[in-house]
Amino acid sequence: MSSTPLTLNLVEGSVSFSFSPQAARELKAAIDELMQRLKAVAAKATPGSTKATPQPPLEYRYTGEIFLEIFCNPNIWPTPFAAKVLLTVRDINIRLTTEAELTRVIEDVNQYLEQVG
Repeated sequence: MSSTPLTLNLVEGSVSFSFSPQAARELKAAIDELMQRLKAVAAKATPGSTKATPQPPLEYRYTGEIFLEIFCNPNIWPTPFAAKVLLTVRDINIRLTTEAELTRVIEDVNQYLEQVG
């Protein structure tokens, strides 16, 4: 397990927890897929285009020292930059469920990966 905690900045405040570099890479890959789905929905949302094919949601789960769940339905956001995710962080003592801006989560994960090498 990495000694560098992952910090996710929320709309108000932030949350930090132990997270492995491998799990961060897996989360980044899942978010990259979500971004492609969001772009597909946004491309079909232009006037005069055919109706967009519904895209599957992001349902990322990590279990380690903490449980992390990130959920996002790409079909409800007009652009990737407007998208928010539902974030749940819990362990045996506490549970936090809140919304976070997708672009901020991407920045936080990228920054973490830069720190851990």
